[in-house]
Amino acid sequence: MVLPDYLPLVPLPASVTVGVGQLPLSPEVRVSGDSPAVAQLIDAVERRSGIRLLRSAESAGEIALRIDAAVAGPAGYTLSIAEGVEIVGADEAGLFYGVQTMLQLLGEDAQGWALLRAEIADEPRFGRRGVMLDVARHFFGVAEVKRLIDSVSALKFNHLHLHLTDDQGWRIEIDSWPRLTELASTTAALGDAGGFYTKDDYREIVAHAAARHMIVIPEVDLPGHTHAVGVAYPELVEDPVMNEALIADARRLGQDLPVAGEPYLGWGVGHSSVRIHEERTYEFVRDVVRELAEMTPGPYIHIGGDESLGTPQADFDLFVERATAIVFDEGKTPVAWHEVGAAAGIAEGTVGQYWGKRRPEGSHAAEATHFVERGGALIMSAADAAYLDMKYTTDFGLGLTWAGTIDVRAAYEWEPTSVLDVPDTAILGIEAPLWSETTRTWNDVEQLVFPRAAALAEVAWSPRSGSGREWESFRVRLGALAPVWNAQSIDFHPAPEIPWTER
Repeated sequence: MVLPDYLPLVPLPASVTVGVGQLPLSPEVRVSGDSPAVAQLIDAVERRSGIRLLRSAESAGEIALRIDAAVAGPAGYTLSIAEGVEIVGADEAGLFYGVQTMLQLLGEDAQGWALLRAEIADEPRFGRRGVMLDVARHFFGVAEVKRLIDSVSALKFNHLHLHLTDDQGWRIEIDSWPRLTELASTTAALGDAGGFYTKDDYREIVAHAAARHMIVIPEVDLPGHTHAVGVAYPELVEDPVMNEALIADARRLGQDLPVAGEPYLGWGVGHSSVRIHEERTYEFVRDVVRELAEMTPGPYIHIGGDESLGTPQADFDLFVERATAIVFDEGKTPVAWHEVGAAAGIAEGTVGQYWGKRRPEGSHAAEATHFVERGGALIMSAADAAYLDMKYTTDFGLGLTWAGTIDVRAAYEWEPTSVLDVPDTAILGIEAPLWSETTRTWNDVEQLVFPRAAALAEVAWSPRSGSGREWESFRVRLGALAPVWNAQSIDFHPAPEIPWTER
């Protein structure tokens, strides 16, 4: 592969040959093809450059888009920029990703707007490339979620995990349990305003994501992280179980401890649990999963399962075994945080999400491995590499440090298949979670997500090794994306280790 560092491609394509010079763009350039990607390309070029390309009804334009399953594997594409542009997707997703790559090669100089000439053949390393947004601790509206979808799908992420419920609030409308949104959605962490998605709101998010080839994964966190459920339906939730860490953190942060039946505004975890031996609890779980499944076309429902610190292990095992079976009964594949792997009888085929560190601690590795033993697979979200809510440096104004600090290089230089002793084929891909304790505005979110999301996108998409797949190349290529992000008004953190360019 010949790839000069100045070519602003993130994530790195599988193969690139750089051409000579540039191909000018003007309003007379025609775009042909019968894919939705045609309109997306025309709109994106106009937003970036002010140039409105023509849509051609003819079979060929100066920019031609088409599909040919033979060019690459699923979601792959070829891109040729010479005297014209041809983007050939193996499928609609591949065509969409080819357009995103072309847009990264669009720039302006003294002669005007043009595309860098190149020949590219590309396809993803991992089929699952995700981000997670916690809308429970702090709520973000439909427009903001759609903005995140736009910005991360441009980096070829294809899954959006929405953490919809937690101790601080319930964020999704459930018809059969209306008090969840009437009583448990109005507040957020630190006393900030809450909110929730109506079913129409949620469907709007799902449709927006689908148009950008992203699957939405809804999460209802169970059996812990359920204090908000008890605000609405006290009969479903145990009284808070205090632990020394919770009390110490509340004292250090100046936050109140949880009180049964009252909104919880702090950050502490591990104190809540649904009532595991009450059959009414499983009626609740079944109703929630059923209604989520009805409005979620994607294959997954996430049931949480993390940090149930006050729940006896036997009770926890009983609950997650029943909950994973309920999800399968509703026609979806359950996803759960890796602690759920402690239960011997979790439903076969359940997908685990590993959030431990790159060097597993305690029982984390065994818990994660059990998903594979039960015929499932794993999503890698190593907290000390992929957690977007960790601070960049110890003195950064946003984020936490319990998993350490994660600068851009740390987010880039890790290998998902080297963390656990499982076959590489058991790793579906990665996910970059953004927990929202400290993100009170959308600018806060973007500061933590960008630029580290670009590093994680390359980990998920690009070949594990090869020319250009190293830090020194990446940091220069990433720096050249600054004009793209500035044009989109993304409030990214200008990390000092990156040589950001002006244009």
